Amino acid sequence: MMEVLKRIESEPALRWKLVVNLEGKSEDSREAREASLAVSCSEIVRTLLSERNEAGKIPRHPYSKWTGAHWVLSLLADLGYPKGDETLKPLMEQVYDWLLGDSHTRRIKAIQGRTRRCASQEGNALWYSLKLGLADERSLELARRLISWQWPDGGWNCDKRPEAVNSSYHESLIPLRALILYERITGDPEARRAKEHAQELFLKRRLFQRQKDGQVMDERFLLMHYPPFWHYDILSALKVFGEAGQLDDPRLRPALEILEEKRLPDGGFPAEEYFFHQRQPTLSSYSTVNWGKSGQRGGKVRTSNVFVTADALFVLKRAGREKSSLEMSPNQARKK
Repeated sequence: MMEVLKRIESEPALRWKLVVNLEGKSEDSREAREASLAVSCSEIVRTLLSERNEAGKIPRHPYSKWTGAHWVLSLLADLGYPKGDETLKPLMEQVYDWLLGDSHTRRIKAIQGRTRRCASQEGNALWYSLKLGLADERSLELARRLISWQWPDGGWNCDKRPEAVNSSYHESLIPLRALILYERITGDPEARRAKEHAQELFLKRRLFQRQKDGQVMDERFLLMHYPPFWHYDILSALKVFGEAGQLDDPRLRPALEILEEKRLPDGGFPAEEYFFHQRQPTLSSYSTVNWGKSGQRGGKVRTSNVFVTADALFVLKRAGREKSSLEMSPNQARKK
């Protein structure tokens, strides 16, 4: 386990996750602020921001996979980039102009009383605007829209078929993450009700099981990724419930047990599927950053991925399921 923690510590982009998520330091602590600064100086973050022009913008559509402003900001926020960086505002403006512009708004339709919207987009924008300290009154409008678009079962969906009545897990987890943070910051009672309704959408299915027979809804939900981007998996869901401080719900036990079973002999966890490539920048889903891929041998994943491992250890620690060796990171051990 100590070797796994050493690998996490050796990646500057994971310094905030090490200090806050694994060592348990407060987000407002001096240690957390120093860790955020280390993240901002990391090679990964410099690469993510390397395509900005003189105006501070990335000259392509904000939703361009995976190099547009929308994705860059979401990754910075997830890594623990420092709050309130004024140099990020041009990227945030690109996102606001896109999501709150007339062209985008006109395309939002309600069919059979349900707003058909890929709410992961607004949800992600709300979340990272708050997480990065870039929120203003336009973030409040994003929250208002999310709450007003929520489907009767507690989630969101962009499926335009009139017969579609169930929410999409892909489109619902990120809005839930956003509303958890928004409600925590604002105390908005409408956001609290929407958050609780959305949580139940996932909890009643134990994150991955069909209600009618308990079978796995989609086998890909059980695979682990980093970054997941807009895709749903149980690690991402457990991470969101961990951020909400609700991993003690008994309905999460099956997903936690599956996560524990995925631990590799080296103590880490694998990336089992990837949504990015680094072949041609002109192709969709290109990433400027190599997020690492777990090696396979004999048809099985044999090596861990440091980014997946950092999130998995956070979940297990927050759930009270991590081994005692996690109680002291390499950094803490040296201080001793």
